[in-house]
Amino acid sequence: MKQIVFATNNKNKLCEMREIMEGLYEVLSLDDIGCHEEIIEDADTIEGNAKIKADFVTNKYHVDCFADDTGLEVEALGGAPGVYSARYAGEHCSYQDNVDKMLAAMKGQTNRKAAFRTIIALNLEGESYYFEGRCDGQITETQRGVEGFGYDPIFQPEGYDKTFAELGHEVKNAISHRGRATQKLLAFLKERGPAL
Repeated sequence: MKQIVFATNNKNKLCEMREIMEGLYEVLSLDDIGCHEEIIEDADTIEGNAKIKADFVTNKYHVDCFADDTGLEVEALGGAPGVYSARYAGEHCSYQDNVDKMLAAMKGQTNRKAAFRTIIALNLEGESYYFEGRCDGQITETQRGVEGFGYDPIFQPEGYDKTFAELGHEVKNAISHRGRATQKLLAFLKERGPAL
């Protein structure tokens, strides 16, 4: 099976991506290629952060790879936390810290519209490509469900009465922002043929 490197240290994202690409590509982690450096993501856009990670790995390890960055954009908060979603509650915060801060920020808000946006940056044979996935929904008033990670227990996608954390991996991967961006990536890679 063809291999591709996913430039992430996030074990949850890696598992999710391996599930989505199962049977099509063997997704290698940074560990698998011996990359143990911390990649500083200091861009002010999610596109920029995805590019930083992909470029770091391609330039240092001379491999084709892809990286993603995701932001939760909440309408009532002016699009926040956006690019700062992972560290919304502080530099070394937990997923629960972020969820707690979001629920507190949204207390009493009637407009609970939100969207997850994922950008995948792919470096392939000296060229860069970008794929975007978006999932609209709303922030719930309480946490529900135990599956997934991050903001999953408080994000209810449009057309569903359950949060990502209640829907389970299979449904989430089919409809999520990362799932949609990955489907675009896969369609592109299939079109390119066995170049990898």
